[in-house]
Amino acid sequence: MNLKLILSLSLFGLFMAFATVYFIPSNVEYILWPIIFIICAYLIAKNAPGKYFLHGFLTSLVNCFWITTVHLLLFSKYISTHIAELDMSNKMHILHGHPRQQMLIIGPAIGITSGIVLGLFSFIAGKLVKKA
Repeated sequence: MNLKLILSLSLFGLFMAFATVYFIPSNVEYILWPIIFIICAYLIAKNAPGKYFLHGFLTSLVNCFWITTVHLLLFSKYISTHIAELDMSNKMHILHGHPRQQMLIIGPAIGITSGIVLGLFSFIAGKLVKKA
């Protein structure tokens, strides 16, 4: 397990956490994540000592921590530029009217889901990419 690699790659998540608060709108964010996943999968395949899926999965979990934490700490600024997310939050039955608490539930669910995706990307990249 290469924890340094996981933490280094999770800096993409930390960057995206702040970027989505201050200057990346949600209609652009979905374009950037696949690019980040491809870069991370390649770097995992190149640098991880095996267990590519696990490295990808854990990277996304750390990303989830960064993103959820930053969005909660900067909630007012984040939500002021992400009105669609607030509208979606208000339509949910779980914790209706409590968008911060919803983030605490939905954030990890998205982290697990994206972890499976990045894990699969990393596993496939591990089969395709030759080590240095």
